[in-house]
Amino acid sequence: MMGQQVPVLILKDGSKREKGKGAVFGNITAARAVADAVRSTLGPRGMDKMLVDSMGDVVITNDGVTILKEVDIEHPAAKMMVEVAKAQDQEVGDGTTTAVILAGELLKRSEELIGQNVHPTVITAGFRMAADRALEILDSAAEKVAVSDRETLRKLAMTSIASKSSSGSKELLSDIAVDAVRSVAETTGGRAAVDLDNILVTKKHGGAVEDSVLVQGIIVDKEAVSPAMPKRLEKASVALLDCALEIKKTEVDAKIEIRKAGQRQAFLDAEEKSLRRMADRLKEAGATAVFCQKGIDDLVQHYLAKAGIYAARRCKRSDMEKLSKATGARMVSRLEDLSKDDLGRAGLVEERKIGDDRMTFVTDCEKARAVSILLRGGTEHVVDEMERSLHDALSVVAAAVEDGRISTGGGSAAMEVALGLREFSSSVGGREQMAISAFADAMEVVPRVLAENAGLDPIDILIELRKAHKAGRRNAGVNVFTGKIVDMREENVVEPLRLGKQAIQSAAEAASMVLRIDDVIAAKSGGLPGGGKKPPMPDTGGED
Repeated sequence: MMGQQVPVLILKDGSKREKGKGAVFGNITAARAVADAVRSTLGPRGMDKMLVDSMGDVVITNDGVTILKEVDIEHPAAKMMVEVAKAQDQEVGDGTTTAVILAGELLKRSEELIGQNVHPTVITAGFRMAADRALEILDSAAEKVAVSDRETLRKLAMTSIASKSSSGSKELLSDIAVDAVRSVAETTGGRAAVDLDNILVTKKHGGAVEDSVLVQGIIVDKEAVSPAMPKRLEKASVALLDCALEIKKTEVDAKIEIRKAGQRQAFLDAEEKSLRRMADRLKEAGATAVFCQKGIDDLVQHYLAKAGIYAARRCKRSDMEKLSKATGARMVSRLEDLSKDDLGRAGLVEERKIGDDRMTFVTDCEKARAVSILLRGGTEHVVDEMERSLHDALSVVAAAVEDGRISTGGGSAAMEVALGLREFSSSVGGREQMAISAFADAMEVVPRVLAENAGLDPIDILIELRKAHKAGRRNAGVNVFTGKIVDMREENVVEPLRLGKQAIQSAAEAASMVLRIDDVIAAKSGGLPGGGKKPPMPDTGGED
């Protein structure tokens, strides 16, 4: 028996293991399948996807990150591609489809190199060199843009919206996006910063897209607590309360015993007096509009209405913070501490009926550092997709304002990078040169997919683009509507520099991570973590 080897079991029964090239190719195939899922949505001629979840809810979108978030992806390598889209969405807010398609194409080119026995670590080293060089090429081709350059910022927003189903209203939405970002931009230490949380987007379906407006102030999705209150207040003094305007309930169950006839009335009178004092306190401070994060008692509502004060209750904390930035009011946690200095100013506080709902508009705020956008559209799905388009437009304008740099779109920047990388690869010795060439080929996927989605011949387009860039036309890109190679700067197709840089970085990192995996060990599905099964229930010895 000495010569016979006894099998050694390391993994639990039912675990799966894939090793070597099989594991690499399996992961690449899964990741590329994700990229192919969003490939057809790229560009102004891209198509939309309809996603239906287990509850039957429908989402119709063209936004790469929304598609990948909504789809329930199982394969671990495919989940990495979703992370690429999420990273792009967090950093830039747009270009998610580009980033995912680029990662998929890098993996496709890697597959060919692995087939030629190029080691995955050599490929990843080459990719790292190529990505660094690509960022330098993008930097050198970028242009400067200032916060005051409204026209260029508008072109950025229009380029972003052109690829969405809301492209019919791109002029209106672009104007709204640019004005909103410029309103909330703050300059500190010579650098502009934009916090998109200061832009409140409110959706109401019904009405036309053209009814969408930017409000220099805040739209609160609440109505006045009492119909007796004024529906319109000019030059309002705004109070923001983080305390309830009602009698506090005791923490423990309390019992009040009333022995004499007058005691009950005295108790009720005291309660009423306490509530009346709350309304008087607001009146004394000079408040004419009150927004309360908690409840307002019926009696307080009555006294406030009599005093001609507008009040809304149970406002969201995020709305309260935005109201504070818009009106300059300070949030007060104790009513006794409220003073004139805590009040904010608004030119107009008005209750308006939008669709079936009544909403409060706090507008004409002098130095509003928070603004609102009201989106209207025929159906819920239309308004939802408009919100996603607007988010992308706001994000690209914000990124351009913060960085002050833009590059051209339409595949022009990608082609310029591809050209630069081919020249760079010939100066690099060793096998990394092959990986850098593969990276250059992968960069061409952007104009290729734009052409494919527009029904053009991708080979003809790529040949013409290469020729144009070789001749020094660094802004040459594909016009998907005419099929011609044109100067993208003249066509006003521009995007923030951050978009291209982030797409290249995250795509290269994700591709490298997938390539370095040579062993996939999957625990048996079901049961407990680690592949085990639930232990049987102990027999208690009871009767059957």
